[in-house]
Parts: sequence; structure tokens; C-alpha cells
Amino acid sequence: MGRLTTHVLDTANGVPGSEIQVDLFRIEGEESHFIKSVMTNFDGRTDSPILEGEDFVAGKYQLIFHVAPYFERKGVKLDQVPFLDDIVIRFGLNDEDAHYHVPLLASPYSFSTYRGS
Repeated sequence: MGRLTTHVLDTANGVPGSEIQVDLFRIEGEESHFIKSVMTNFDGRTDSPILEGEDFVAGKYQLIFHVAPYFERKGVKLDQVPFLDDIVIRFGLNDEDAHYHVPLLASPYSFSTYRGS
């Protein structure tokens, strides 16, 4: 059975991004359908896969990482409107038997992602 996992790395401080809210949506045409919210743990990962089992179906998805509150807790002085507040990553799941890992590497002013393993 396929599964979707993620983790967050704070590249500004060289540590895992802990206690970051991550929201998952399924995208169908112009509509987005909320599936669930999870929090990253002390290691920057979620305690279990975000999506798995019969809920894991091929399609377009979106993860929203709420990073501004995390960086504020780390003592970063953010602008009134942070440059990066909610980081949105859209991606496709095609193989319902595969493991898709979507990590986020973030700082207050940059981010990147890739398909991990």
C-alpha cells in the first residue's frame, strides 16, 4: 500500500522543524478539498504517514506548511506580513503502491523541496 510522508528541516538553524502545522488537500480541478492537519514532531517528521491505505489514491495534492509561527518561536523577527508564511507545495501521486516523501527545507526567506524516499 502506498503512503505519503513529509519532514521539515530548518536550514537557517540547522535543526529539524518541530511543531509546524501541515495541512493536506486533494486538488480536483479548481477546487481543493481539505483532508487533514498534522503537526511535525521534535524530529521535524509526522508521527505517522499523512496519507495511507485506502485513502491513498492517485491524484493532485497540496501540502501547506505554516512556517511563520515556527520561525517566530525561534526568535526570528519577521515583517508584519512575513515573506514566507504558508508554504504551498502541489504535487501528483501516480503509483498507489509507492512511498511518496515530500520534504521541506525552509528558512524565513527561502525554501526547496524534492521527491524523497
